[in-house]
Amino acid sequence: MSTGPDRDELLLRLRRVEGQVRGIARMVDEQAYCIDVLTQVSAASRALQSVALALLDQHLRHCLSQVAQVGGELHEEKVHEASAAIARLVRS
Repeated sequence: MSTGPDRDELLLRLRRVEGQVRGIARMVDEQAYCIDVLTQVSAASRALQSVALALLDQHLRHCLSQVAQVGGELHEEKVHEASAAIARLVRS
C-alpha cells in the first residue's frame, strides 16, 4: 500500500467506522430501540464496504498494473488473487 493521501484517507474512514461501532455498542448497552441500532449497524457496514472498495481500487490501479507489465505467472497469480477478493466482497 502506498503512503500518500490514499492511506491517510483510508485511516480517517476507518477511525470513523471505529467510532460508529463504539456508538453501536453504547446503544446496545443502553438498550436503544432495535431498529435504531440496526440502522447504525447498516451504516457501519456500508462504511466498511466503502473502505474495502477503495482498497480494491488501489490494489487494481497499483499492484495489478505493476505486475501486468511483468506478465507471466506472477500476473496470473495477482489476477486470481484480485478475483478472489472481489468474490469475497460480493458475498459479504
